[in-house]
Amino acid sequence: MLTKIREKAQGVFSWVILIAITVPFALWGIQNYVDVGKETPVASVGDRDFFQRDVSKAYAQFSQSLQGLDIDEETLKQQALQKLIQDEVLLQHVQSQGLVITDKTARDFIQSLDYFQVDGKFDKNQYQALLGSQGMSSMEFVGRIKNALMMEQFQHAVVKSSFATPYDVESFFKIQNQLRDIEYLTVSVKTIDEQPSEEEIEAFYRQYQDNYRTPEQVSVDYIELSLNELADAVEVVDDKLRAFYEEQKDFFSTKERRKISHILFAVTSETDDAAALAKAQAAKQQLQTESFAKVAETLSDDKLTAKSGGDLGLFEAGVMEKAFEDAASALQLGEISDPVRSAFGYHLIKVTELVPRETKSFEDVKDEVKRSYQKTEAENKYYELGQTLTEFSYEHSEDLLEVADALGLTIKTTKLFTRDQGEGIAAEQMVRNAAFSEDVLKGNNSEPLELEGDRLIVLHVKDHQPAAVRELAEVKNDVIEALLVSKSRRQAEERVFDLKSRAIAGENLKKLAEEANDVSHKSIKGLSRTSAEVPGELLQAVFKAAKPVADQPNLFVAPLSSGEQVLVSLKNVTDGKMTEEDKKRMELATKNIANALGQSLFSAVMANLQEKADVIVRSK
Repeated sequence: MLTKIREKAQGVFSWVILIAITVPFALWGIQNYVDVGKETPVASVGDRDFFQRDVSKAYAQFSQSLQGLDIDEETLKQQALQKLIQDEVLLQHVQSQGLVITDKTARDFIQSLDYFQVDGKFDKNQYQALLGSQGMSSMEFVGRIKNALMMEQFQHAVVKSSFATPYDVESFFKIQNQLRDIEYLTVSVKTIDEQPSEEEIEAFYRQYQDNYRTPEQVSVDYIELSLNELADAVEVVDDKLRAFYEEQKDFFSTKERRKISHILFAVTSETDDAAALAKAQAAKQQLQTESFAKVAETLSDDKLTAKSGGDLGLFEAGVMEKAFEDAASALQLGEISDPVRSAFGYHLIKVTELVPRETKSFEDVKDEVKRSYQKTEAENKYYELGQTLTEFSYEHSEDLLEVADALGLTIKTTKLFTRDQGEGIAAEQMVRNAAFSEDVLKGNNSEPLELEGDRLIVLHVKDHQPAAVRELAEVKNDVIEALLVSKSRRQAEERVFDLKSRAIAGENLKKLAEEANDVSHKSIKGLSRTSAEVPGELLQAVFKAAKPVADQPNLFVAPLSSGEQVLVSLKNVTDGKMTEEDKKRMELATKNIANALGQSLFSAVMANLQEKADVIVRSK
């Protein structure tokens, strides 16, 4: 359980939403909806088949989310396939259980998605354009979202059903705050000056020749569809520009700033409506001779704001009840309202600061209006051309000529780049992943890739240079240096295991260190997991080590990346105790532990469902 707490939970929902939304021209494009029935599926879940193209697209999304991690392509593709299978198993299960998501729930969720937002609000035209670019009906899309929400609902129900007992929390802190007493020797790495023989150099080079390879490189041809370039080509007529300005006037206006204060006369079980209203009316009379702030401080039942003269700060529509908002919006600067009824009671409201709405003139924002107009006019064309790009790059996958001619685009070429580094568009990890994918290296066009700045590109490999071993003569100095380092590290390893044998035989660690000039000694009592007193690698090794048995210290060797070797004697382990700070965070700790247990339970449920499901994975 404690191991699970440290693991990063990865629910199905984020993955499913990525697939369900099918962002225009991203990795789940129109190819998902063409006839692939003649292909042999690589896996099946019930009557749902997955093809190699599905796996490749899933892999592309998966690899983007794991940028920076050293995981080979084949491993990631296997993980992507497993994720597709797991999600389909879950989907079929929730459907069989009769789980239902209402149209309203799905609609509210869709309207909250950034993909369909324009200036922070749901835009129907954007929604229809994005679905149209995928050839997908609204009904089909809503169905996909419902499926995703059902899956999330099931996962949520399982995870949230778990709970952490006081024993679980106490056990966690016993381990988390554990202290360990250690004594250790550090064997340094001695520099070796003796030059190796030609035979040694040759043998080392042959053994480690993979270290002396030139990296695999590719260059690609590509075409690029850019919204900004399309926008630059949009002709601007002054009359249309002015009409666009009038339509979008709100975006070139500053909102009215209205700061308000209030005095509340609460209506409670002990105070009836009429009595509260009478107090409010009397207070308004009192305000003719006394300041609003003073009366608020004395009479307001809102004790929090009463200390600051009833100040509620800047007024924002949609926060308070309608009657309150209507009254506050109608007041002039310095004006005090009549009593206004809300769920809390009666309010007297005053506007203490008022900065009127201001709209910038057309002349002042003409350049901004022009750019916004051009981009708006170009968007539909961008989506239409994007759909053509998607279709043509798939239908004519052998080269980019047909696609470029159909869209009037120029084929561009990159310099050679590696899997880890490139220039221009190859500086993007997404581009490098696509260029080195199995499908592209075979000579096919890539899936359309959407880059920042509303740019859509398709790649085709131009030149592929496999990794190659460099000749020994070219790398001889590097080989000699590596060979000497290897020898010095091997000597340190032999030295530390000799010291370990002597320590096991009963010799004292401190005396062993005193006898040698290449060994240092140190003792630490009460070493914690967060200590900076020892290198991180050593700290990790110490807390992974087994506890001493029968009062006999646990002797083990911990190699460091520097080449140094550490002989550790773990003498004592003391269970941790909850600190005062831990007690303050008890609620959060209990919640996190319960969530970890819930995630573990969900993983077990998924494993059980998959075991029972009709899953077939076909080897290549």
